Amino acid sequence: MIINVIKIFLPTTLAFLIGIALTPRLTTYMYTHKLWRRTKRNEIGDITNVDYKKIHDGESEVSTPRVGGIIIWLSTIVCIALMWALSKIMPSELTAKLDFYSRSQTLVPLAALLFGAAIGLVDDIAQIRGTIERISHRYIKILIVMGLGALIGTWFFAKLGITTIAVPFSNVPIELGVLFIPFFIIVLVAVFSTSVIDGMDGLAGGVFAVIFSAYAAIAFGQNQVDIAALCGVIAGSILAFLWFNIPPARFYMGETGILGLTVLLTVVAFLTDTVLILPLIALPLVATTASNIIQITGYKYFGKRRVFRIAPLHHHFHALGWSKEKIVMRYWIVSIIAAIMGVVIVLLSK
Repeated sequence: MIINVIKIFLPTTLAFLIGIALTPRLTTYMYTHKLWRRTKRNEIGDITNVDYKKIHDGESEVSTPRVGGIIIWLSTIVCIALMWALSKIMPSELTAKLDFYSRSQTLVPLAALLFGAAIGLVDDIAQIRGTIERISHRYIKILIVMGLGALIGTWFFAKLGITTIAVPFSNVPIELGVLFIPFFIIVLVAVFSTSVIDGMDGLAGGVFAVIFSAYAAIAFGQNQVDIAALCGVIAGSILAFLWFNIPPARFYMGETGILGLTVLLTVVAFLTDTVLILPLIALPLVATTASNIIQITGYKYFGKRRVFRIAPLHHHFHALGWSKEKIVMRYWIVSIIAAIMGVVIVLLSK
């Protein structure tokens, strides 16, 4: 038990320290090469919406790097590599135990993280170059994510033999059979859509740090210690990102961070068989996506009516007069409460 606890907290702390050490040089590189948008969103978005123009003032968007998510996945990779190297250079029962890179638990989640991060990085580069405002590009990105979902879903179905979804407080799971694959794709696209939560200093980072901390606790309770360690490392890396993202942000997470995290979150939710609890654990993500869907539906099908002043939800609160700091802190509080409730439900329903 003690060694398992150490296996989670030691890499988590290491990932945080690695992120703190890497960030100054990465920040210098980002600013030297001007890795930010070339065009203000209030010049290319809904310019008829006064709230849109007010919230997206544009000045920080064209002067703040948008690839800060590199810090998260790079710190994670370095941490995993160091723990693996330690087990090889100094082989012992202890170092072997601390190495949490395993084919059975962390290989696929890690691959999902890197693939999602790669998609996001391409997206970020396109935005930096000013070539991303075409709708076709967004469709292509969704198709790529669906393809990734089909690949991973097939792996779950064919390699792991997973065809069911656990129902909290029930011993009878939902049998999906081959429909598990399209279900996985739907969940991945849904979680992928939550990337719209990125938009205020510290908002996405704080929410995702809480979510992955919750999944570290869940995986630990299920004795999936390697997954728990990976989730802990992700949380530690995000905290390093947040250290430099306190307002005013030194950089934005960007698509390379948030897309990698959303794809990873989907995989972890399925590996821990908590997909039906995911909407609670990730409640702020669900609320953010739902607000966009509601806004688009109202605008397109109900006489161009806007349910919110502006979507997604956190920008609606900003338009109402809430400060960014107040919105971010309250989102963090809601995240913590929802995550605790989710963890308790999962552990009690075992």
